Amino acid sequence: MLGNLRPMEIVLILLVILLLFGAKKLPDMARSLGKSARILKSEAKAMKKESEDEAAARQDTSAQQPAPKTIQAAPGDVTSSRPVTEPNQQAGKN
Repeated sequence: MLGNLRPMEIVLILLVILLLFGAKKLPDMARSLGKSARILKSEAKAMKKESEDEAAARQDTSAQQPAPKTIQAAPGDVTSSRPVTEPNQQAGKN
């Protein structure tokens, strides 16, 4: 649609924008738009890096041995939590 505009039509649109917003507000609007674009770009990079870090962490943890299972204590009772050994792990140790 924008490819069909002739130069005179583009100048007319720019003139209408200038009249609506004024010459003083246009630079501020352009600055705000640029700042918003930079923030959006940096957030997209951060999200991409986070997802790559999570994928690497998942690969690292899958190569390690699983953590021992723990019996959960009642809320506020930290003394009764203890690791649990699986039956197949005990049979291999005897």
